[in-house]
Order: sequence, then C-alpha cells, then structure tokens
Amino acid sequence: MRTGEIKRGTKETKIEMKLNLDATGKFDGNSGIGFFDHMLNILAFYAKVDIKLNCIGDLNTGAHHTVEDIGIVFGIALKNALEDKIGVTRFGGCFLPMDEALVNVNLDTSGRGYLVFNVRFTSERVGDFETELVEEFFRAVVINAGITLHINLEYGKNTHHIIEAIFKGFALSLRQAIERTGAQINSSKGVM
Repeated sequence: MRTGEIKRGTKETKIEMKLNLDATGKFDGNSGIGFFDHMLNILAFYAKVDIKLNCIGDLNTGAHHTVEDIGIVFGIALKNALEDKIGVTRFGGCFLPMDEALVNVNLDTSGRGYLVFNVRFTSERVGDFETELVEEFFRAVVINAGITLHINLEYGKNTHHIIEAIFKGFALSLRQAIERTGAQINSSKGVM
C-alpha cells in the first residue's frame, strides 16, 4: 500500500496528513476554509486517493499560510507515497470541462518540481477564498512532490467553475500518472 504520513508544525500552522494512493477517494478533514475543503474533497474523489487532514492555521491573518502549508504537506506525502516510482505510468493529462470553462492539465512525476500556471480568474474571491491561492497551493505541491505540472485555462468566465475544473483536472491527471502499469521505472534513463 502506497501511503505518506506527514506532521509539520510552524509558528503559522500545525498540519498532520495521511495520504493513501491506493484507496477509494475520501477526504476526512477540515482546513477551516470551506471552499478549499470542497476542492480537497474533489481532489481526493477524482484521484481516488484518501486524504486525512488535521489542520490548525492562523486564519485570523488570512488563508495564505494554511493553503500553502497544506500544499507543502500534500506534496511531501505524495512524494513519500510514490517511493521509488517503480511501475507507475508517470504521465497524466486531460482537458476538463466545467460548464462554460475548459481547463487543460498535464503532469509528469519526473522528480523535477515545476509549475506552469496560465490562468486568469474573473474575480478575486470565491466566498472567503482568495483565488490567487490556487496557484500558491499547486506551486507548493509540485515543489515538494517533485512533479512537473502545467495548468492552462482554455476559456471560462465563472471563477468557481474554473477552479473546480483545475482541481478535477489535476486529480484525474494524477490518478492516471500514479497508476501502476508495469514493473519498471518509466524512464529511458532508468531513474526518476
């Protein structure tokens, strides 16, 4: 079973996360940010991973530290759960429609953390959630997981739909990339 369990404490947040890559798609936790919890639930469901989260964040200063630190912890847990990456597909990608919005998401579990984020939101907030935190979350994930991730908004108007399409697209691409399809490292170099 591929799992990663992380405890991380700073002056700003205290986070515990358990990630199971071979699971059913359940999110059990509370970040204190309703819309973000909705996105984490979507991520777990469509990636078919289980995420258990305990989080205390300094939300009185805003959601930035909490969202970024959950991204860090998720990235580390993902890297640990993938271990040596033997047999994983490695690549994943999809176009994800959400009503009027269309997002293209592609990733590579290469060991090289890199984010391309070509998205402009039509509003600065969805509820109490600042939309610029979407990019911060994914940057923290990719740097700490060692994955290359490209997120491109093809078109869209509704910010909620755009963000939801991003999280669903990431989840489906991740599921594809982490699926075991062989017994070797999927790299011409022999290592990732």
